[in-house]
Amino acid sequence: MIDLSTLIFTPKEMNAVDAASAASGIPSFDLMERAGQAVAAAALRRYPQAQRFVVLCGPGNNGGDGYVAARALSETGAVVAVFEMTDATALKGDARRAALACPLQASPLNAYNPEADDVIIDALFGAGLSRLLSDDIQQLAPMINDTGLPVIAVDLPSGICGLRGKVLGNALQATHTITFMALKPGHLLMPGRTFCGEIEVFDIGIPHRILTAHVGNIRKNHPSLWASYLPSLVGETHKYKRGHLAVFSGGASHTGAARLAATAGLKCGAGLVTVAASQEAVAVNAGALTAVMVRQVENRDDLMEWLGTAKISACVLGPGFGVGERARDFIFALTEKPLVLDADGITSFTDEPNRLFDAFAGGETRLVLTPHEGEFARLFPDIAADENLGKAEKARAAAKRSHAVIVYKGADSVIASPDGRAHINANAPPWLATAGSGDVLAGMIGALLAQGVPAFEAAAAGVYLHGEAAVKAGQGMTAEDLAEHAKLSLI
Repeated sequence: MIDLSTLIFTPKEMNAVDAASAASGIPSFDLMERAGQAVAAAALRRYPQAQRFVVLCGPGNNGGDGYVAARALSETGAVVAVFEMTDATALKGDARRAALACPLQASPLNAYNPEADDVIIDALFGAGLSRLLSDDIQQLAPMINDTGLPVIAVDLPSGICGLRGKVLGNALQATHTITFMALKPGHLLMPGRTFCGEIEVFDIGIPHRILTAHVGNIRKNHPSLWASYLPSLVGETHKYKRGHLAVFSGGASHTGAARLAATAGLKCGAGLVTVAASQEAVAVNAGALTAVMVRQVENRDDLMEWLGTAKISACVLGPGFGVGERARDFIFALTEKPLVLDADGITSFTDEPNRLFDAFAGGETRLVLTPHEGEFARLFPDIAADENLGKAEKARAAAKRSHAVIVYKGADSVIASPDGRAHINANAPPWLATAGSGDVLAGMIGALLAQGVPAFEAAAAGVYLHGEAAVKAGQGMTAEDLAEHAKLSLI
């Protein structure tokens, strides 16, 4: 069963839902009425002492929701002022009907002058906006933002692309956003997320069967999507059943990143963790590790010998490893193992990415790539440069091309699978942006792979648990603190 709270609809998918709802016999104006009433109720609940509600109405259905909200607010005795982009007689469909049913005399949008105690309802443009705002709206948005007045956005703050989360010129800064039935990508992707304030999702009566029939493959990352794949400890569990994770270290002066990944892997449930290092780095690592083992591996031949004797379940390569031919040699030796490739491992294929992609093309997905924005652009330059794609679409395109699970890192990390699934993560606190946090994430994902979790679910769970670990570690944490909190517990 689909967890409805995780559903994310693109604007195109939401249009299909609206059309299917109308075709099922639900009048579209009834949905607009419920949406506008929900906005009014939220405004009264949030700001019961408001001196004046100002409703800014656009030329489409978002504006129609605004006219309904204005009428509902006025019926409660609140003081309401309506400012519109288009005269009601020039509107069409449900928006026209809503405007004509609103008893308040509207003024032109450019006549609005903010007053000190205004509460603004932004019903100009919703999630379907995909073009730059007109000049007058672009001038209005910063003027309103500068006042610091509370803004309730209807569906999505005007100026934010519902698909990509991008700012289309300027955007209104909302304190609250009221959306309907489900989230849109623009609510979670950056920078759109920062303009939404607190988001509330209202059920306006579209049957869930219609939602599930038209939803695509994008979800809000949440344990309900992958918790059933996580390992559980039982009485007969022993260390080898919990998997053996190999983490590859850089040289003697670049060992810290591997130790962070290894520590996180051990904390996240791997039964055994071994750091593989060159002779010069073995002593450094051994002196700093206790429960994590150390193995000398100088070259590909050493690695192949080790792989032939050790029960290695999954590997992490890249953190502090070094860029170049040695990295590529090791990676090509690991093509049959679940592998998390991060940092230097990714950069080692900047000039020949297809060599990497082809090496992991067959069989089940077993490669997890964890690029930040710069690394993503180096590995997928054409996808990264496509302004028509949002982060979720870019991650999905990259996953399909690379035959790998992509963790496109950032404040709005997107996890994508070659089969088209994508999860947008939203639980990471801002203090997670600290040196070494990516190394910890690589170790956590590696630990889940070592315990038999499929690649996509391991990556999605790792990203979410990484955010939870940062919350528990608290502000001011270091990567070492983060690694200590890297656990499978969701409590």
